[in-house]
Amino acid sequence: MMPEAARKQPENGAGATPVPLEARAKSPAGEVPQTAKPAAMNANAVGASAGDNGTGLTGGQGRRKLLLIVAGAVAGVAVLYFGLNWFFVGRYLVSTDNAYVGAEMSIVAPRVSGYVASVSVNANARVKAGDVLVTLDDGDYRIAVEQAAARTATQDASIARLDKQVIAAEAGIEQAKASLAASEADQRRADADFARTDQLTQNQFASRAAYDTARATRDRAQAMTLQARAAVAAAEANHEVLKAQKTEAERTRRELEAMLAKAQRDLDATVIRAPFAGMVGNKAVQQGDFVSPGKRLLALVPLEDIYVDANFKETQLGSIQVGQKVKLVLDADSAHPLEGIVESFAPASGALFSLLPPENATGNFTKVVQRLTVRIRVPDAHERLLLPGLSVVATVDTRVTAKEKP
Repeated sequence: MMPEAARKQPENGAGATPVPLEARAKSPAGEVPQTAKPAAMNANAVGASAGDNGTGLTGGQGRRKLLLIVAGAVAGVAVLYFGLNWFFVGRYLVSTDNAYVGAEMSIVAPRVSGYVASVSVNANARVKAGDVLVTLDDGDYRIAVEQAAARTATQDASIARLDKQVIAAEAGIEQAKASLAASEADQRRADADFARTDQLTQNQFASRAAYDTARATRDRAQAMTLQARAAVAAAEANHEVLKAQKTEAERTRRELEAMLAKAQRDLDATVIRAPFAGMVGNKAVQQGDFVSPGKRLLALVPLEDIYVDANFKETQLGSIQVGQKVKLVLDADSAHPLEGIVESFAPASGALFSLLPPENATGNFTKVVQRLTVRIRVPDAHERLLLPGLSVVATVDTRVTAKEKP
C-alpha cells in the first residue's frame, strides 16, 4: 500500500507528475524535483494565455477598447458626412414648417331668390365645370319671361304700324307738293287773265263784269296756292311727328328687350352650375329651403389651381428669389414629396394685415421676428390630391432656379 504522502497531488500544478517519497528525501530541502518544473510552467502558460489573449489585458478590457475604436470611427465618418453635406447642400436650404396648402375656393350663392327645387350634388362630390349643383323653382321667372316677350311683340307691332304711317306721310307730302304746283300754275294763269282783262277794261274793250270775274278768279287762285302751301307744311309736320313716334317706340322696344333679357337671365339663374371643376364642400342647402341672393349654399374647392403659402421669417428672406425650386413635404404624405416654384412675395408681413396691426410707437417695445408669406406654385398639383389647409414643410433650394416647363 502506497504511503499517504506519496498519493497527494502537488500544489504547484494540476498536471504535475507524482514524486515518490524516497525521491523527496534524497532531494535538498525546498528544491522541487526536475520532473515537476515543466508541469508547473505549462500550467502558468495556460493561465496567462487565457487571461490576456496575448495583449497583456484581460478579455473584457480588450472588447471595450475595440468597441471604443469602432464607435469613434463611426462617429468620425458621421461627422464628416454631415459636415460635408451641410457645406455643399445644407447651408443653401431655407426651410419652414409654417406652410399650408391653399386654393382659390368659390362660395356658391344664388343670384335670385326662390325655393330650392332640387340639389344635384352631395357633400365632398367631384364636379366638372358646368355641372348642375342646385335648381330653384322657376315658375314665377318663366311667367316674367313670357310677359316681357309679349310686351316686346306688341311694341314690334306698333313700330311696324308707325313705319307704314311714316311711308304714308311721305306720300302725303308729295301729294301736297303736287297740289301746290297745280295751284301755283292756276294762280299764274289767273294773274295773266286778270292783267289782260284789266288792260281791256281800261281801253273799254271789256265790260266791267268781265273785269270783276277775272279779278275773282285771280284771288281764288291765290287762295288755293296758299292752301296748297299750308297742306305741304302740314304733311311735312305730320311726317316729323310720325318719325318722332317711331323713334320713341324703338326706344321703348329697347327697354322692353332689356326687361326680357333680365327676365331670361333671372330664369337662367334658377339653375346654379359649377363655375369650375372641383370638389363640393361645406354643403348647407336642402330641397325646399328658401334662399335669397348671396346666401351661402356650398363651397367649391378647385383640384388643380393649388398653391402653398409658406410663412418664412424675415431673416430667411435674403436668399429666396422668385423662380427657385422648393421641396414640399406634406404631413399627410411625407413619403412622396412634391416640387414647387417660388412665385411671389406678399407686399407686407402678416401682422400688418391682421385685424389689429401692431403699433410700435408706444413706450413698451418687444422686438418680434416677423414673417412674410411666400406664394409657391405647384405645377404638378393635379397629379396628387392636395387639399387646402394641409400642413406642409417647405424647403427652398437657394442654389437652383427652376426652369419653366414648355
